[in-house]
Amino acid sequence: MTFLRLLSQTKLYWGLIAIFLIGVLSSPVTSSGRNIFLSSGNLLDVLRQVSTTGLVATGMTAVILTGGIDLSVGSMMAICSVVCAMLLTVPGETPAVFLGIPAVGLASLLVGAVVVRFVFLNIEKARGGEANVRDVHLDRVRGTLLPAVGGILLCALVLSFLLPQVQTKFGVLGVLLVAPAVGLLFGTINGAIIVVGRLQPFIVTLAMMVTALGIARLTAGQNNAVLPVYTGTNATADFDVLRQLVFGIVPMPGIFFIVAIILYSVVLRFTPFGRYVYAIGGNEEAARLSGINAGRVKIITYAISGLLAGVAAVLYVAQYRQGKPDAGAGLELDAIAAVVIGGTSLMGGRGSLAGTFCGVLIFGLLSNILQLHNINSNLQLVLKGVIIIGTVLVQERNAYDVLAHLRLTSRRPAQSETAAEERPSRETLSLTMGGKEE
Repeated sequence: MTFLRLLSQTKLYWGLIAIFLIGVLSSPVTSSGRNIFLSSGNLLDVLRQVSTTGLVATGMTAVILTGGIDLSVGSMMAICSVVCAMLLTVPGETPAVFLGIPAVGLASLLVGAVVVRFVFLNIEKARGGEANVRDVHLDRVRGTLLPAVGGILLCALVLSFLLPQVQTKFGVLGVLLVAPAVGLLFGTINGAIIVVGRLQPFIVTLAMMVTALGIARLTAGQNNAVLPVYTGTNATADFDVLRQLVFGIVPMPGIFFIVAIILYSVVLRFTPFGRYVYAIGGNEEAARLSGINAGRVKIITYAISGLLAGVAAVLYVAQYRQGKPDAGAGLELDAIAAVVIGGTSLMGGRGSLAGTFCGVLIFGLLSNILQLHNINSNLQLVLKGVIIIGTVLVQERNAYDVLAHLRLTSRRPAQSETAAEERPSRETLSLTMGGKEE
């Protein structure tokens, strides 16, 4: 029983190992007999390709853990890619500047205020002791005035760095500040509408998906289906650093993905915010009654989801050397599939980022195996869909119920016929009882 329990708890990792072994055993070989799947170049390409989806899936995991969903991450990545490409290649006052600079200002103002208030709040908690943690309150100076000053100072510092770049062209650090801030803004709007308007996340994020797509097309312009980014010519050559190999081993997008998923895993596992996320997903009403500000937590999860979509957009521009209004088409479905394959329940309250990491790798390795065998792209979609359904059945522990139902259904006709043969007729019973029925 202990072995079976351990096997059940680690089934996701066994699934990843199984996919990897299938790739090794079925891989084509070069003329020299070298296994193509196991080549370092191929595995690094897999990590590079899954990094964009992985960043989006990282933010999506926390959203789903609260019992929500975010269908707008693909469109948010698209608009952030357009903003990033335009800032890199077009000097002067552009739609990207009018959208990005206010977003950075608001984001830095909010982050600065939250950080300062967080510091004072934890200092007060340390003084009051663990018994009085819930009763800690800050006065007006430390709770409002000083956080506002901190936010204003951070906002001024960031804008003083970015505004001189408007008349020239933005550099790497500039777009890494602006594009994620745009995603953060749209994610915060998502969360605020869901919480304040008390609307279903599906409807709100679906509306945002369409809205962000329209804004992305308006920002790019009617005649700009693609905004090319050529480092060294129309953009700074330093932007190539985001597509290089770190120490000649790990691709830079993979570093962003791994760092993001590790940091967010630590937050979800070891901080009160992480416990609140799981509590809200398990039973939101009970979480509210226990004193958790569920609305604030949900807004933060959607904001972080948008932020990571913005980071993914910058890496997309670096990888493909372009920004597109439809860059993230279908990305939200890949991210949700990776999260669900990783064992996170769509009902909320159950799952982990370790599972999401495995789910992203399973998805990436599966795509790589199919591509190495030159499987038709349409057939690849069919196979992926079948695998997603099968995986979810296993993760939700419904596969046994389905098999049991099929087994009972197949046995039922035979049992009915046997019962009919063995059941005595009315006339037989009447004769046997000697006409006592009357």
